[in-house]
Amino acid sequence: MANSSGLLRTVAGVRIATSVFFLLFGEYKVAGPEFAHSGFQSYLQDYIANSAVSFYRPVLSSIIVPHAVFFGYVVGIVELFVGISLLIGFWVRPASIVGILFLVNMVLATWWAPGRGVPVWRYFGAELDHIPLLLLLIVFYAADAGRVWGLDGRLRR
Repeated sequence: MANSSGLLRTVAGVRIATSVFFLLFGEYKVAGPEFAHSGFQSYLQDYIANSAVSFYRPVLSSIIVPHAVFFGYVVGIVELFVGISLLIGFWVRPASIVGILFLVNMVLATWWAPGRGVPVWRYFGAELDHIPLLLLLIVFYAADAGRVWGLDGRLRR
């Protein structure tokens, strides 16, 4: 039992530490207008022109670009939601699903960033800001990480 509770506390600690990344990423996107009103459009144009997988480019160009300001704020709000949820341990499983979907979108938008025809390890290397967070969210979902040091656990009692 001690090993199990130690593991659950470790997962909870990693959950809380991971929340900081999402809070930092989301805060500047929501607090200031620069990202939603100009930065996001620049990222989108680069993704469409250079790094998005082919089947995902039409999604970006026909759905996201026409509403770029709205989706720029949505990106920040999603990151804040995931960060706050992970920090306080509330709705960790739903927030993990939202975060997983968000990060899959990011991987689809940035996959070809290293260029075409490079060794496969370079694609995974270029995704080191997305894939580890994606894997952590899968762990948080599977472990129901809000049960320890979180509101999910307190509310279940």
